[in-house]
Amino acid sequence: MKVLGFYSELWPSSPEAASSIRSFVADTAQPNESEIASYLRNGHVLFASMGVVDDVLGSGENIMGGGSLYTDGEWVWRGDLWFYVSRHHVVLPDDFRSKAESLDYAVPSVEQERLMTLTDELQALRSGHRK
Repeated sequence: MKVLGFYSELWPSSPEAASSIRSFVADTAQPNESEIASYLRNGHVLFASMGVVDDVLGSGENIMGGGSLYTDGEWVWRGDLWFYVSRHHVVLPDDFRSKAESLDYAVPSVEQERLMTLTDELQALRSGHRK
């Protein structure tokens, strides 16, 4: 499991979340930014949060379900990451961008067993016992 957007502002309870999201904000849109944001929005739900979260970068906007967790079977990310990509031009790792592009920005199907494994790995991560 790879965690995408492991920024201190979005994953505050994790000791592994060391980087600030501010370090990844770009001045202009990145190539295929809207496709990447769509890919992020269309991931498989691992955890659904009905709440609203504030934009940690201070736009004053709120993101519905921002605390939800999504996956493509390899990467796991928060439900508000699409917002930061599209609104603040947050730059994501090249290996994630390349994977999404190779899939033509369509999230692949993922077996239920894999989704359950990822959920267990997330629980271990949250409790400080990453596998």
